[in-house]
Amino acid sequence: MFNWILFKKEIKSLWLMLLIFIAIISMYVCIMISMFDPKQQSALSDFFNSMPQLMSAVGMSAGAATLIGFLSSYLYGFILLIIPLIFTIICANNLIAKYTDRGSLVSLLAAPIKRSTVAFTQMFVLLFGILVLIIYTTALEILVANGMFPNALDIPKLLLLNLGLLGLHFFIGGICFLFSCIFSDVKNSLTYGAGIPLIMYILQALANMGGNAENVKYFTFFTLFNPDNIIAYKNEAYWGISILWVAAIILFWIAISIFSKKDLNI
Repeated sequence: MFNWILFKKEIKSLWLMLLIFIAIISMYVCIMISMFDPKQQSALSDFFNSMPQLMSAVGMSAGAATLIGFLSSYLYGFILLIIPLIFTIICANNLIAKYTDRGSLVSLLAAPIKRSTVAFTQMFVLLFGILVLIIYTTALEILVANGMFPNALDIPKLLLLNLGLLGLHFFIGGICFLFSCIFSDVKNSLTYGAGIPLIMYILQALANMGGNAENVKYFTFFTLFNPDNIIAYKNEAYWGISILWVAAIILFWIAISIFSKKDLNI
């Protein structure tokens, strides 16, 4: 079910892109943590109040008195959702659909490797990439926060928050990987694999703005990841995280099953 040679080959081709996204995340994490200052929250509140709808749309809110609350508001509403999402879309498309679209999958399947083994290995490449991004983000947050604000970061809450974030991006990865396995061309793979998560995020942004659009939150899976509820240890947060993890497993299982049985026309 797992091919180590294929895994190493894909990881080698993944590292450059992974390093680029790590660099982007590093920049944002360092900048946002450096902006935390409980004594100057009024200035941030004034900035928030100058364009409340836009700030709410990207999941940001004013008034966080703790470092974990500040990070929850200013990192986990937009930056740590969108950046790994883009990585996942590109990676998932490159692992399956790009091969079938170019016809280069024929050389791989000509070797004594089962289709299920190919799909299973490619799935692990995607999961590995996502896992590296989230683990790195977690370690960086802890190191930078402790360097700038010793003992100010609630690490258990941060770990729970990033466990939920990992579940969310595994779920998104499941969506992207599923459509990469369903379609044999890059165009359709990207249209659905990228389109659905991006549309879901737009719906979440509308819901965050409140008013008549608030009920839109029931139509997007991003609602299952609620940073404020997670750091408040609310029961619905645990349910949301659990659903994301279980749904991710189901999506990847369906994707591998489809790829193992489909007619590749190669």
